Amino acid sequence: MLLERLTGLIAFARAGSMGSFTAAARSLSISPSAVSKSIQRLERHLGVALFTRTTRSLALTAEGRDLHERALRLLGEAEAIEQAAMSARSEPSGTLRVAASLPIGLHVIAPALPAFRKRHPKVTVDLRLTDRIVDIIEEGIDVAIRIGDLADSRLLSRSLAPYRLCCFASPAYLAARGAPQHPDDLAGHDLVNLRYQNTGQSFWWPFQIGGEEIELAPTAGIVIDVSDAVAVTLAAGGGIGISATFIAAPYVERGALVPVLAAFAVERHNITAVWPESRRANPAVRAFLDLLQDVFQERLTATASLSEEGRHAAGPQATANGS
Repeated sequence: MLLERLTGLIAFARAGSMGSFTAAARSLSISPSAVSKSIQRLERHLGVALFTRTTRSLALTAEGRDLHERALRLLGEAEAIEQAAMSARSEPSGTLRVAASLPIGLHVIAPALPAFRKRHPKVTVDLRLTDRIVDIIEEGIDVAIRIGDLADSRLLSRSLAPYRLCCFASPAYLAARGAPQHPDDLAGHDLVNLRYQNTGQSFWWPFQIGGEEIELAPTAGIVIDVSDAVAVTLAAGGGIGISATFIAAPYVERGALVPVLAAFAVERHNITAVWPESRRANPAVRAFLDLLQDVFQERLTATASLSEEGRHAAGPQATANGS
């Protein structure tokens, strides 16, 4: 019975934090019905209703709010015990939950996982790809890779390698329409742009012009909310678009895309690995952070050279117009 109650507390704490049985189930890698039944058994044992349920919403009751805070503290202590036990072992082991955006996960992390597992066979990697900013403490994530500014002071962090944002197009499109020599020339071209899923805002294109970074709002004929789909569309001859070099790299390597306006590409230093303080001594986390440092340095430094190659190929005219 004690184990059953602990399972119910875990499900209750996660559902209370995330506001959804479905989201809690996804984070725990179990079914929503298992979460619901576990919480129902806990409610029967405690003799109180923990949630107010409707067809459209899930909210904590007054008793549920009080018990939720207690449950979080209890599970935090249980997690600290687990992490202390894991850190006592020198060999990385156990399940490592990693969260990342789809482009980072697809192009950088996933290709490195076989080598990581070969080096650390006792570690099971649970990679979760989403554009949503996850609360890694409440959702039980061990390591997250984020692009952009960090706002959560509860997390430890490590900066990873830089990358470039550069324009790309297919050779066929450029043969038919010509290559722009300056960002101002984009007005005469077919453009493909990214729209952020979480905000619905279209991406403003940054360029390094005359020693300053300038952002332009492109008038795009095609707007897509997945960055990999932007690259696919460009490779199919859809026009000119902007992409991170680590996304465009596979297309460039097989000749499907070439850098455009590379003299005006901008460099970004905003990819960061974050993890909770409670995971500081976890051997699996430490091993994975070492992997991230190596693979990001190798992959992103290599792909950053794509725009440098394009910069030299652009010739002195583009360089004169640029930085």
